[in-house]
Amino acid sequence: MPRPAPHGPSDSVQASSELEVDDSRVLMALAGPHNERLKILGREADVSVGLRGNKILLEGDAAHVALAERFLAEAATLFRDGVDVHSNDIGRAVRALRSEPHVQLRDLFSDVVQLGSGRRPVGPRGLAQKRYVEAIRSHDLTFGIGPAGTGKTYLAMACAVAALQARQVKRIVLTRPAVEAGEKLGFLPGDLAEKVNPYLRPLYDALDDMMDIDKAQGLVERGHIEVAPLAFMRGRTLNDSFVVLDEAQNTTSEQMRMFLTRLGYCSKAVVTGDVTQVDLPEGRASGLAEARDLLQGVEGIAFCQFTDVDVVRHPLVQKIVVRYEARDKERRG
Repeated sequence: MPRPAPHGPSDSVQASSELEVDDSRVLMALAGPHNERLKILGREADVSVGLRGNKILLEGDAAHVALAERFLAEAATLFRDGVDVHSNDIGRAVRALRSEPHVQLRDLFSDVVQLGSGRRPVGPRGLAQKRYVEAIRSHDLTFGIGPAGTGKTYLAMACAVAALQARQVKRIVLTRPAVEAGEKLGFLPGDLAEKVNPYLRPLYDALDDMMDIDKAQGLVERGHIEVAPLAFMRGRTLNDSFVVLDEAQNTTSEQMRMFLTRLGYCSKAVVTGDVTQVDLPEGRASGLAEARDLLQGVEGIAFCQFTDVDVVRHPLVQKIVVRYEARDKERRG
């Protein structure tokens, strides 16, 4: 366990600290290859970080040094317990500790979705994802709204697979509207099924990440997993099901109403989308945006909002999202 050495008074402007780490494996995990993780911590916490022997040296503003100390101490405990904090998660973790002091790293990284069959568990990466998973577990209908790369669909599908493996539901239904993003569906070759399949491919890709391909295909063939366009949901009642509606920003008001009224007994539904990327024809309002405004406060329904800081894809994705959101704000202004 890191042991902070005494440093100046907490009210001083500048402070320094030495954290001694007895376990070499924990020290290597904290530092990362070529001290990469310590460099990231230094940037995110705005402190100077160095390594001398088995001691991590911190210098900077007293509050920033205390934040870095806390991160290292809690991360060391997680590493010792076999829970890894990836390099890509350090910035998100530091921001969480800074903005919500009552939160602990264990709260962020130890809660996982077990997929079974020897598959690596899927874990929420950040407060927003943690709250999202908790909302899915405790609500029959959950909306995940936010930009691309925030894990909305991936986590929803992980929860669906976990529920099916645990026999909490009898089937998974994955659906999305087949709406063109600047290309006309009619120009694609093939029959209707072949035209629609490319729109469902992202759902199949996520499913392949979570289950053995042969097993997933067998479940699809037996009807325990269904991947279908939203139009195929009309007239059905989905009992004992875990239903995920992806790309919901491209539903019309009528389609969203139709989908939400399909939910049957002993079922859960998760609706995901990004209201800033609507591909509907000009003048058609997004059913997701309308549902968000109409259903707020309804008991049993949870709304989870993601922002650019929750992006968990390539670091460039977060920067791209920020630039586009800034441009959209200028245009609205």
